[in-house]
This record gives sequence, C-alpha cells and structure tokens, in this order.
Amino acid sequence: MSDGSRKKGTKSTFHFVAGLGSGVLSAILLQPIDLLKTRVQQSGKHSLRAALSELRSSEQGLLPSLWRGTLPSALRTGFGSAIYFTTLNSIRENAARHLPSLAAATAVGPTIAAASGIVTPSKTVAATNQTSSSLPKLSNTGNLLAGAVARSFAGFILMPLTVLKVRYESSFYKYTSLAGAARDIARTEGARGFFAGFGATAIRDAPYAGLYVLFYEQSKRYLSKAFPQPSTSLQDGQQDGRMTQSRAASINFASGVFSAVICSIISNPFDAVKTRIQLQPKKYRNMVQASKKMLAEEGVRSMMDGLALRMSRKAMSSALAWTVYEELIRRAEGAWRKGGQEEVKL
Repeated sequence: MSDGSRKKGTKSTFHFVAGLGSGVLSAILLQPIDLLKTRVQQSGKHSLRAALSELRSSEQGLLPSLWRGTLPSALRTGFGSAIYFTTLNSIRENAARHLPSLAAATAVGPTIAAASGIVTPSKTVAATNQTSSSLPKLSNTGNLLAGAVARSFAGFILMPLTVLKVRYESSFYKYTSLAGAARDIARTEGARGFFAGFGATAIRDAPYAGLYVLFYEQSKRYLSKAFPQPSTSLQDGQQDGRMTQSRAASINFASGVFSAVICSIISNPFDAVKTRIQLQPKKYRNMVQASKKMLAEEGVRSMMDGLALRMSRKAMSSALAWTVYEELIRRAEGAWRKGGQEEVKL
C-alpha cells in the first residue's frame, strides 16, 4: 500500500471515529427531548403536558423513562453520524478535485491547499481568508447535493435501528431488549418492517441534510466575515487562515443552531408522517395514505406535531455534533499538516 493510500485510509478512519463520537455524545445528552417528541407525535393529542404526565405515572418514574431507548438511539445516531460524516467528506473531497462545477469559486480551503502544497505565510492574507473549518469547500449546489446524497445513504443503512429506536421510545410497545424487539418485528412484519417509513424518512432527510449543509456553510462564511478575528491575535498556528479554537467553535455552533432551526421547520411534516408509519404500519401504510389520513382526521396541525421539541433537539444535536466533529478534524488536519512539513524538512 502506498503512503498516499495509507494516509487517505487514516483520514477516512478518523472522520468515522470523529463522527461516531460526536453522534453518541449528542444522542445521550438529548435523548429526553427525542423521546418526548415521539410521544407527542404518536397519538395526535398534540400535548407535551400529557406526554410528561404519562411518563410520571409509568412504573419506572419520570427520569428513567425519559432515557428509555437511549441504547438504540445512541447506536443509530452514533453510527449514523459516523457514516454520514465519512461519506460527506469523501463526496466533498472528490467533488472539489474532480468536478470543477461543484467546487467553491472562492479561495481553496486548508484541506485542499495542504494537499496542493499551497502556503499563505502572510498574516494579512490569513486574516482576510479566515475559516472556522478544515473541510473541503464546495459551491452552494455542491453542498446541497453532497448533504442530500450522504444523508440518504446513511439513512438507508441505519433504517432498522431507526425503527427500533422509535418503537422503543413509544408507549405502544413494551420492548425490554433490542434483540426481543428485532425478533418481534421480524416475526410479525418480516424484513419489510425494519424499513417501515423509509420513503418519508428519505424525503425528510435528503432535503433536510442538503439544505442544512448549504445553510451551515453559508452561515459560517457570513459570520467569519462579519466578525473577523483581529490580525493582532493571529499566532503562528493561525497563519494558514484557521481561526483560534474558541472562535471557530463559536461560529460553528451558532451556524449549526441556525441551520437546524430553519431545516426542522421545513421538514417537520415528513417527520410526523414517518413516526406514524413506523409506530402503526397497519393503520398508516405509506406516506401518501398516512398524510391524507392525518390531515382528514386531525387537520394541518398534525403535520407540525413535535415541532418545538424536534427543533430544540435538532438545533442542539446538530450544533453539538458538527462543532465537536469540526474541532476534532481541525486538530487532526493541523497534526497532519505539521507532520507533512517535518517530512519535507527531513
């Protein structure tokens, strides 16, 4: 194996590990919000108070019940984030190198610059080209397509865990283990049961992820320009256009929150439909039939069930996951760049 192939494999592995860590962390911390969203969406009662009252009266009590389903949620979100971030980075790197029409029209980012041997030693240049990210840069269309394709791919692979997670969180099922839940679904619904609601999930996730990456990158670019780092604070470590750790993390987190809020509002109807299909597949057979039934029986409001909870959860989980992921990658890129410079000196 060549040094280039080995280095590429190492980078892919690190993207996977960084995505896994950020996903698991956000899933565990925000599980109560996710569970409450499922409970609000499942019945059509539209009441958070009713959901909390039901949890209080359960045998486990309120606090243990809020973290019900944490294991499948952590597995799904952790490995989902790992697959998503790894796939997204691979798509963006290849698009930036081989598809000029999808590459960013602005200056080349640190990752591609390092690979091309481009150096910007001037502090003045660094101050005007500051970036809070070490990820490849694409055009708006490139970001939209990359996010949609990566999320659809990850969503399909993780669909069985998504179904298990939703049913674990629901009060319709009394599963006590993942193995037991899997056996029950396989016995009563067959393999198809593990992919219930995939159509609604794909239609929800692909536009959500595509728009998220688009808004996220645009927001980072705007905030970096609106609040530039003073040139006097640039240290040797930031001469390549990278911001300081705290400033980059703040910009990434704020961009993540803003993007998640906007995308959650746009995609919530598909999330509400998806939840009904996954919980009651016999009553809600497919996306079209489920949508018509929900609108006829409960009105437009049913499409916005759980919006506040989903928006809160998505804003925090996306911002946390992307901030942690980006910071880990920034540090890794810095280490790789430093190692490459030392090799050149030798």
